[in-house]
Parts: sequence; structure tokens; C-alpha cells
Amino acid sequence: MGFGSVEPSSVMYDFLEKSSGCAVIDGGLATELERQGADLNDPLWSAKCLLSSPELIRRVHLDYLEAGADILITASYQATIQGFETKGLTREASEALLQRSVKIALDARNIYYERCKDCTTDDTGNGKFFKTRPILVAASVGSYGAYLADGSEYSGQYGDAVNVETLKDFHRRRVQVLAGSGADLIAFETTPNKLEAQAYAQLLEEEDINIPAWFSFNSKDGVNVVSGDSWPECVAIADSCEKVVAVGINCTPPRFIHGLIVSAKKVTTKPILIYPNSGETYDADRKEWVESTRVSDQDFVSYVSKWHEIGASLIGGCCRTTPNTIRGITRALREESAFKA
Repeated sequence: MGFGSVEPSSVMYDFLEKSSGCAVIDGGLATELERQGADLNDPLWSAKCLLSSPELIRRVHLDYLEAGADILITASYQATIQGFETKGLTREASEALLQRSVKIALDARNIYYERCKDCTTDDTGNGKFFKTRPILVAASVGSYGAYLADGSEYSGQYGDAVNVETLKDFHRRRVQVLAGSGADLIAFETTPNKLEAQAYAQLLEEEDINIPAWFSFNSKDGVNVVSGDSWPECVAIADSCEKVVAVGINCTPPRFIHGLIVSAKKVTTKPILIYPNSGETYDADRKEWVESTRVSDQDFVSYVSKWHEIGASLIGGCCRTTPNTIRGITRALREESAFKA
């Protein structure tokens, strides 16, 4: 789906209309790469696989498509030009890796379409959804804190020296490259504070960045974003930006999602997206997830119909969710649609 002269908002509304009003976002990428054997103990995190094992990224994308995902998010969350240059790569090589992240997802979509072109049913009986359907590729942009790899993406505390101009300068070239890579939209993910949302919104107004986007924030209390900034104020920033076609929450425990959807609906008429994590808390010092708070796939999926009912129209999973989670979300939404019909 191109942007061009099309109204940004129509890109998402048209997609949702073709998806029966609700679409499924994929699940955790980095944590699924780890589950399948990748060692991501590196400041590049999932972007490390762009260098070492791009075929594994493609395999995970395909797993999510076969589970029913309608939107693939690329492996560029922690892929920054600055981060690659720290590893000794040239600017040109760094930009090529950003483009590779999108190409891998586009290739996975093409392979999936080729596999299912002769299929006529939604469900083969083994849990795989092969029906040809609209699929979007969202180029992921992680926060400045993700690049720092010090846990500040979960606090939003960047210090007094970082301002809107600092963040725009940091993100600009990466966003330009991803905007021209063939992706359908940009996913600004795990945004921890209002400052970075303002920087994103201003970047999207620049003439050489011509692509729709979504803004997704994270919360640790179900009231504010993780920095303590007002959640409604962050939603309002997204709402005021013409090129933002959806706004919501990711990498947040499922128990907080209901209230966040309700408060967002008071501020915006844009589609609401939610892709929570598994409920586990990330310990940035120990670089590990605290499993004691994990929500089972069954419990996670039990929330889905209510989230949709109160206003979420794009639903998926973030860290520590798996293709099985996405398969459950897909089935829940299909059963709900069939019941209403």
C-alpha cells in the first residue's frame, strides 16, 4: 500500500475495512528470536540478527503470518545508524541494514502469499491461517532509550541535555531511510515520554518524510506513560499529527490495557492499537524478564474481545508473546466476528 497523494487516515481506515474492522498485529520479535536460539545479548538486540541471521528473522515473520497476523513489524526497533557505526560499520552499510529489515518482512509477505495463493479456507485445521488477506509491513522505530540500551526506554528519563531537537537529529536519517524502504508505515514503538512523541510528530511534518505512522507508548501504572507524562497528553500529540494513522500502547502488562483504551478514546478518534507484553517485568540491570508476573496465553486471549469491544481495532502482542498467542488472538476475533454475523 503506497502513501503518495492518498490521505494518511484513509490508509488505515481502508485497511481496517478490508480486515472486517479489526486487524491482528504480530507478536514479540526479539524474544521469539531468542526462543528460537538467537543470542541477543548485545546493544543491537534484535537488530543483531540483521547481521548474523536474517533468515531467522524471516522465519519468525512467517510464523506470525501463519498464525494469522495482518501486520508485520520489522526488526529495526534497535537498529540505528549510530548503533551500527559503534560496531564499526560505515554509514552506507548501516543504512543498507535498515533497508534489509524491511526487505526481510516484504520477502516474508511475498513467500506467504505464494504459499497460500491456491488456498480457499481460513484455517487449514492445524492452526495456520492461509487465507490471502491484506498484510501491512510496519517499519519499527525504537526510542532514543532503546539505542542507549540502559533501560531508559522503560523510564523515559533522558536527562536535561536531551531536547526535541536532539531527538529529531538522532532519529531523522533512520526515519528517512525507512520511509523510502518500501514499508507501508512507520511504527514508533515503546515511546516513553511526551518529548519523544513531539519529536516524532515534527519529523513527520518534514517534506522528505512521506509515510503514515503510528505512535505506541508504554505504561507501568495504567494511568501515565512510563516517564510519568500524562497519557492523554501523549495521545493528543498523536491525534494532532495528520500522518499518524493510529495510536496506542505496547510492551505494557495486559491488566493495564482496559483503562488506557478508555482514556485514549476520550482524546482521539484515530484507530486504537494495543499490543501488550506477556505481563512480565523487565529487569534492566540483570537484563532478564521476571517470570512471576507472566500471563498465560489463555488468560491473555481472554482479554481480547473486551479490548475490541471498548475500542481497540488493532490487537497483537509484544515481548514474550509468541505465534501461539497471536493464533489465539486471531481465533478470538474471528469467533467474535462470526457470532455477530
